[in-house]
Amino acid sequence: MSDQSHDALNPASQIPDGLRVPAISRRRLLQLSALGVGAFSAAPLLAACGADSTSTQAASPGGAAKKGGDLIIVRDHDAVNMDKTTVFSNGSIWTYNQIYEPLVAMTDDGQGVKPWLAESYEMSPDNLSCTLKLRKDVKFHNGQPMTSADVKFSIDESSKTKGGWEFINSAIKEITTPDDYTVVVTTKYPWAPLLADLSCPNNGIIPKDYAGKSKDEFYAAPIATGPFMWGTWQKGNSLTLKKNPSYWQAGKPYLDSVTWKVVADSNARAIQLQGGQAHINEAPPFSSLSQLKSTPNLKVELFPSTRTDYIMVNNTKKPFDDVHVRRAISYAIDREALVKSVLFGNGTVANSFMMPSTPYYDKNSPGLQYDMAKAKEELAQSSVPQGFTTTWLAMSGDAVDASIAQIVQASLKELGITMNIQNVDPSAQHDMTGKLQYEIAHSYWTMDLADPDELVQYALDPTTGGHSFNTGFDDKEIIELVHKAQKEFDKTKRQALYSELQTKAAESAFMSFLFYTPFPYATTSDVKGFKVLPTGSYHMEDVSL
Repeated sequence: MSDQSHDALNPASQIPDGLRVPAISRRRLLQLSALGVGAFSAAPLLAACGADSTSTQAASPGGAAKKGGDLIIVRDHDAVNMDKTTVFSNGSIWTYNQIYEPLVAMTDDGQGVKPWLAESYEMSPDNLSCTLKLRKDVKFHNGQPMTSADVKFSIDESSKTKGGWEFINSAIKEITTPDDYTVVVTTKYPWAPLLADLSCPNNGIIPKDYAGKSKDEFYAAPIATGPFMWGTWQKGNSLTLKKNPSYWQAGKPYLDSVTWKVVADSNARAIQLQGGQAHINEAPPFSSLSQLKSTPNLKVELFPSTRTDYIMVNNTKKPFDDVHVRRAISYAIDREALVKSVLFGNGTVANSFMMPSTPYYDKNSPGLQYDMAKAKEELAQSSVPQGFTTTWLAMSGDAVDASIAQIVQASLKELGITMNIQNVDPSAQHDMTGKLQYEIAHSYWTMDLADPDELVQYALDPTTGGHSFNTGFDDKEIIELVHKAQKEFDKTKRQALYSELQTKAAESAFMSFLFYTPFPYATTSDVKGFKVLPTGSYHMEDVSL
C-alpha cells in the first residue's frame, strides 16, 4: 500500500521517482518483520483510506445511473501483480478488488462487515466457528457457478501461502463444506477478528484448482466473481478491466471498462484531468488541492483515511528507555504546525495510535499533546535532566520526512535536546529501524481490516514479529490486554479494553502519535458514485459517467 499517500504528502511533488519513498502499510511491515527481511523493493506499496459520506451520488440527477462509458484513473505508479495471496501493493489491491470478491465485505464506514458472496453468517455459541451461507446466483467470469468447494480452495490457498498474507488466517483451524452452499470456518481458539479477516483481500474467492490452470497461468489473467473481468495490461503504462455482463448484482456494473493509467508526474495528471483525458486523479498533492478545487468541472474530495504518522523512538536504547524522556519528546512536538506544513491543513492532530475510522477508536483518549511546560517537567524528572544529543534516522529524498524532522528538531532544541539528522537510503532506513538500529525516526501505518487487532498486536505485542512497531516496547500488562481484546466478543467489554489500551499506550509514550491524514482524490464532475473505503479500496460497480 504505498502509492497514493506518498505523492499526496509530497509538498511539492518534486522528488525524482527513483528517490520516492515506498509508503508501506502495516501488513507489509508485519510481513517483512515476520520474515526477518530488512530491505525492501522500491516498488510502490500502499496505504488505506476512508469514505466521505458527502462524496458522491450513485445515480444521475434523473434517478438511474447512466450505463456505458470507459473510465480512466491516472496514478503515479503501476500495479505489481494480481496474486491476491502475496501482493501488498495498494495499486494492485485496488485494481484486483474489482476482480476478486470476499465472502463478507467491509461496510462503507469501515466499522464492520456485511454479507457479500455469503448472504448470511452466524458464529457458534462457543465462538469457535462461523457458518456462512453462500449466494446461489454467483458465477465466475467463465460461467462456472461458485460453490463451497471454491471457497474452501480459496481460503486454504491463502492460508498455505509462504511469505504472503497467510498471517491473516493464522487463527483458522479448518474449512469444512457441509453442502455446496454452506461453509464452516473453525478457529483454533475464540477469535473476535474472524469476520474482518474474511473480508481481507487475500481471502477473495477464486475457482477451485485455478479453473484447471497452473497458479502462474491463473494470476496472469485471473477470473473470479467481481464486476469487472480481465482485459489488457501494458505493464508500466495501463491496465484495463472490462465489464462482467453476468455480475450477480443486477444492473451493475454501469461502466463498460475501467483503465488505470500510469502518469508519474503530478502536473501531467492534473492536466489530463482538466483536459478530459482522465476522469479520476489518484492522490493529487495536498499542495495542489486549492488550485484543483477552483478549477471548473472538477471535484476534490478528502476521504477519511486510516493513515496515522508517528515518531518512533528506540525504547531499548538509553535514554529512550526512560518513560520521562519519551513523554518529554511527545509533549514537545507541535502537531498543529506539522498539520499546517506537511498536510497544508488537510489533516487532524492524532490523539491515539488508533485512527478515528478504526473500530474501537476512543476520541476521549487524550494522548500527550503539545505542551512545552510539561515537556520540560518530564525531562527534569528523567535520567538526562540537562538534555542530551540524539540522531534522527532520515529517509533521503523524502520531503515529508525532512519536513517533520526539521520541525521536531526545532522543538527538541527548545527542550535542550540536540537532534542531529542522518540521511540514509529509504530501504536502509527501513532495514535499520526494523533491526532497532536507530534512536529516533518517522513512520506511519494504514489498516487493511475493520478490526483494530491488526494494528494493536503489531504495535504493542513484541512477540508478533514487529518489535512493537520497531520500538522495542515491551509491557506485560499491555500485552495481556492485547490478547484479552482479541478473544472478547462483547462489544462493550471490547471497547473498554481498547480504550484502556489507548490510554496506557499514550502514557507510555512508546512512540509519539502525530496526525491523521485523509486521502485526496480529484475527479471530473461527471463521475458519479465514486467512494473510497477506509482500506483505500473502492466499488467500481457503483460508479457511472
